[in-house]
Amino acid sequence: MSKIFVLDTSVILYDPQCLFKFADNTIVVPITVLEEMDRFKKDLTETGRNARHFSRFLDDLRTRGSLATGVAIAKGGKLIVDLFEGAEKMLPSNLKTTINDHRILAVALKLHKDDPKTPVIFVTKDVNLRVKADALGITSVDFEPSRVTIEELYSGIAHFEVPGDVIEHFKGQKRFPMEDKALFPNSYVELKDQKNPNNKAFGRYNSATKEVVAIRSVDNGVWGIKPRNMEQAFALDALLDEDVPLVSLVGKAGTGKTLMAIACGLQKTIDEGKYQKLLVSRPVFPLGKDIGYLPGEIEEKLNPWMQPIFDNIDYIVSFAGTDRPEKKRSGKAWQELMRQGMLHIEPLTYIRGRSLAYQYLIVDEAQNLTPHEIKTIITRAGEGTKVVLTGDCYQIDNPYVDSSSNGLSYIVERFKNEPLAAHTTLMKGERSQLAELATNLL
Repeated sequence: MSKIFVLDTSVILYDPQCLFKFADNTIVVPITVLEEMDRFKKDLTETGRNARHFSRFLDDLRTRGSLATGVAIAKGGKLIVDLFEGAEKMLPSNLKTTINDHRILAVALKLHKDDPKTPVIFVTKDVNLRVKADALGITSVDFEPSRVTIEELYSGIAHFEVPGDVIEHFKGQKRFPMEDKALFPNSYVELKDQKNPNNKAFGRYNSATKEVVAIRSVDNGVWGIKPRNMEQAFALDALLDEDVPLVSLVGKAGTGKTLMAIACGLQKTIDEGKYQKLLVSRPVFPLGKDIGYLPGEIEEKLNPWMQPIFDNIDYIVSFAGTDRPEKKRSGKAWQELMRQGMLHIEPLTYIRGRSLAYQYLIVDEAQNLTPHEIKTIITRAGEGTKVVLTGDCYQIDNPYVDSSSNGLSYIVERFKNEPLAAHTTLMKGERSQLAELATNLL
């Protein structure tokens, strides 16, 4: 049976291509939604771009027919934009019709009462609005075409208990067949002695040869950064492998995600010359404003947003040894690296539309991006580019995503079957004993 989907503004701002996600059903966009979209169109953020993209799409549909009566879209569906005059009169008196959310909800209620036999589904990412719809007897759902249950998120690590002689064989041969185990490509493996739990070996699954191979040794550290636990050793192995162009690291604050990514980027760019430059970026999100609102030149505008990156670089260089020309007593090592053209730090706003070849690209705080935004970034990767995504799926500032629907979780699940990608979940905080205690208790 054909259904009617009524879309809230939050759905369109989350994914401007949402109209193609409802098969051959009828999609209704209340006129109030378009009025709300006008408030976002001038924003220089990703939300503003989504609003402009959707407006252009509607303008194109308008040339094909009347939006008031319905215009055919892909997959046999139909889009209707209507005023729905008088719909507000159907709302209970305690739901004020001066509130846009209530006016949008009234449209779904009118459609539901006009034709009770046709299922009407109200789609919104606003939790409170879904609750209000339920109270009115309207079926309401979250828009979650790419939702991933965070508790079931792929960790990237498998654990096996094996006889002690298997571990000794693995340590000697640096490889061990794993044909009888269902493992994803590039899964990291912990082999633990059945009788002696302290006897362990670590490897990574090669899906082509169906065997576990030993991870690379980083005993000497990477720019002075050495792994302090098993997960960090796995992460460094993936970050240093040029044959794995996509790496995702998920973990709580203080697990070393960004620090290790930058250290490995410096190693592969400056020391080994495998990439032309290291490009570090993060969403300009915490205050909801683009850097253009801040005074000064580009470097001054970036400072408040990129200071965590600068701090990590200065920390790395301080441990890298005094023989490096990049080490400066002023504590501004990142400035010297940028002057040399080896390091570029930019907001994600400036990456869109570019083609990035032979670069080591780190996207920090990737949990604040939608699946659509993550796709936009990864498709910028040109020949010879490595993309590293880091983030904590429980610390999200973007109001349009959550721990299960953000772009980082989406990528982890969608790429777990691909040999070109590797993932590691970091569990133990190593920043300090106090930071770890605060993360666990607060």
